[in-house]
This record gives sequence, structure tokens and C-alpha cells, in this order.
Amino acid sequence: MYTQIYNLIFKRNSTFVATVFASTFLFQVGLDETVTSWYEARNKGKLWSDLKPKILAGFESEEDDE
Repeated sequence: MYTQIYNLIFKRNSTFVATVFASTFLFQVGLDETVTSWYEARNKGKLWSDLKPKILAGFESEEDDE
């Protein structure tokens, strides 16, 4: 098993570098999605995406009064 991994990934420098870049990219995407979902769950009701409909509804009701 270790021989197969060595021959597949570590034997050639170009393959090793490509593996490092691909792994880093996938880790970054996973970490970004995890942190974003945690942040949005923690700040639910305080984010612009949550407040925008309420604010726009307030402006529309003010325009209807005039």
C-alpha cells in the first residue's frame, strides 16, 4: 500500500506538487463553507440578508403613506 502511494504521488515532483495544490484547494473550500455556515447560524437575524426584506418593507410602507 505504501509503495503504491509513493509511486502514485511522491515519486514525481510534479505529481506531488499537483496533489498538494489540489488538497489545499479542497481544504480551503471545505473550511470556507464550514466557517460561513457556522457564522450565519451564530448571527441569524443580524445579517444583511436577514434584515434587507424588513428594511425594504418599511420603505414601501412609508411610500404608501405619502
